[in-house]
Amino acid sequence: MTSKPRLGQNFLVDAQAAQRIVAALGELSGRTVVEIGPGQGAITESLAARAGHVVAIELDRELAAGLRGQFEPERVTVVEQDVLEFDFSAAAREAGERLRVAGNLPYYITSPILLKLAASHAALDLAVLTVQREVADRVNAAPGSRDYGLLSVTAQMYGPVEQLLTLPPSAFSPPPQVHSTVIRWRFAPRFGELDVQEAGFLRFLRQAFAQKRKTLSNNLRAAGVAPAAAAAALAQAGIDAQARAEAVPIEVLAAIWRGLEKTYLFSG
Repeated sequence: MTSKPRLGQNFLVDAQAAQRIVAALGELSGRTVVEIGPGQGAITESLAARAGHVVAIELDRELAAGLRGQFEPERVTVVEQDVLEFDFSAAAREAGERLRVAGNLPYYITSPILLKLAASHAALDLAVLTVQREVADRVNAAPGSRDYGLLSVTAQMYGPVEQLLTLPPSAFSPPPQVHSTVIRWRFAPRFGELDVQEAGFLRFLRQAFAQKRKTLSNNLRAAGVAPAAAAAALAQAGIDAQARAEAVPIEVLAAIWRGLEKTYLFSG
């Protein structure tokens, strides 16, 4: 079947990579796995052989029909839907457990899917995802590196991320113009540990990283924080007034938020 570029379709054709991706999900006997973008079923086949049940979310009508003809419904349920509209919480309730997720994510909506998974964290155990290598570097980046930013902090607030393997363009058909990386994301939110309120802290992060070239102090001031309050919060957290958010660890960002949250709500 010909891929549809508008849907970001690059089908995995490396059988060994598919096996390694499924193995990275751990023991699957009796478990329900949600697969995002199964495409032609390269990973689905391995999942169906090892998991209790597979829920395959496929937007493309032709591919969804092909998957229904390829797999027994008792093993694989094909859901023809946009993953951004899929209800992971309902699926977890039906399964009676937190879900494991696999997926070869379309490059053009990778970030929205990652944010969707983060928002669904209570229903999820872990995810093994294939993403563009540059996105994997950003998600897994450490403070002070050129890749560290809002996506890094947001993802890592929901649990540790590790890079497992990098796949060349030849692992896919048609070959993309970039390398891909398989990441494993274990959902273990840190909001309670860091004593921050989820929605408020995420709003704070969006403001703190709003302008990459500006200092953290200036971004906070743009969010409505009085200069004296911003300076005091940074000083209390031991951060230089000229520091940018890209240099500040999550734990310190949380400390700054705790120093400001009773006074500033942070918009948007």
